[in-house]
Amino acid sequence: MSATTQTGKGKAVRILLVDDHPVVRDGLAEAINREPDLKVCAVAEDRAGALQAIKNAQPNLAVIDLTLKDSSGLELIKDIQVQWPDLLILVVSMHEENLYAERVLRAGARGYMTKQQATRDIVSAIRRVLSGGVYLNEVTASAVLSRLTSKTPAVGGSPLDCLTDRELQVFELTGTGLNTREIATRLRIDMKTVETYRARIKEKLGLTSSSQLLQMAIQWGRKQ
Repeated sequence: MSATTQTGKGKAVRILLVDDHPVVRDGLAEAINREPDLKVCAVAEDRAGALQAIKNAQPNLAVIDLTLKDSSGLELIKDIQVQWPDLLILVVSMHEENLYAERVLRAGARGYMTKQQATRDIVSAIRRVLSGGVYLNEVTASAVLSRLTSKTPAVGGSPLDCLTDRELQVFELTGTGLNTREIATRLRIDMKTVETYRARIKEKLGLTSSSQLLQMAIQWGRKQ
């Protein structure tokens, strides 16, 4: 199935870019707009802007980063699935593929690629998703399939695999230096809930103190 079948013969596929780095957005837009049947119809840097752009521009596909100014791209994907379940989603992010690829697929995205890949493969990934397929690199696809078909953890898996999506968000934001109030504001939840998530994270990761949690979160963040 060609890309034009998504919008009708002769019409370019409309693509929304959601990323809070202008240089990244510009680079992706340049690569996409070189294709005669693909067109970047809107850009956004945060959740609110993305949701408004979908209403206004009515894209056929959204390319979304996981780290946005005001929220997690993972939560944005879930929001989109509720309001626009037919909108195709491809995630382009700097984060560890083995940790996030399966999560974004479960949330409703149809593909995951790193920003390093995107500079050369973004058009191929978009066309794969438009044709009804799922885009993952070979190594990540193998790891995801292994986890889905095996009762034992995949070799080389991240210790953070045991965390829920929300727990992972709290862990990640903790590593950026945000305090409980700031995390609560970012995730639109109350402070008591943040503390509950932190307690669950410590238990799952075998940590005995908040300082250990902070240290691990900072070290993990530096690797991303």
